[in-house]
Amino acid sequence: MLSDKLQKALNEQINNELYAAYQYLAMAEYFAARNLDGFSHWMRLQREEEVNHALKIFDFVIDRDGRVTLSSIAAPDADFDSPLDVLKKALEHERSVTEMINALYASAKKDNDYPTEALMQWFVLEQVEEEASALKLVERLEMAGDDKAALLILDREVGQRTSTE
Repeated sequence: MLSDKLQKALNEQINNELYAAYQYLAMAEYFAARNLDGFSHWMRLQREEEVNHALKIFDFVIDRDGRVTLSSIAAPDADFDSPLDVLKKALEHERSVTEMINALYASAKKDNDYPTEALMQWFVLEQVEEEASALKLVERLEMAGDDKAALLILDREVGQRTSTE
């Protein structure tokens, strides 16, 4: 059974994951409105992953005889200056999620809650992948600079991404 403290923290993380999905959807809209369909596709897949992450925690809480308490999701940031700005904000967001996951892992470890610790270990490794993916796109957009042809080539490339979950 989950401690009240961990149950509350897991419920907060469900909300955080759903917020991340909402944020990626706002980013997808930014790209779609600029006919950068590949980036929009990439962001939609990110949204899908975040929803799946929320559901993974949702199911875990229920499986541990806990209660899921859903709360309001904050409005996402939708003010972006450029494709690079969008990806920098995505990377920044993933880094903040990593901090949240690490705190949850530490809390589970401190409470000797081995099942939650194991779940959070999966998320710790997932965040390495999430940050690396966003960083790669930031670096590629920085390389492209103001070259619109390079942006379109990168857009086509990221549009080839398939769902990994």
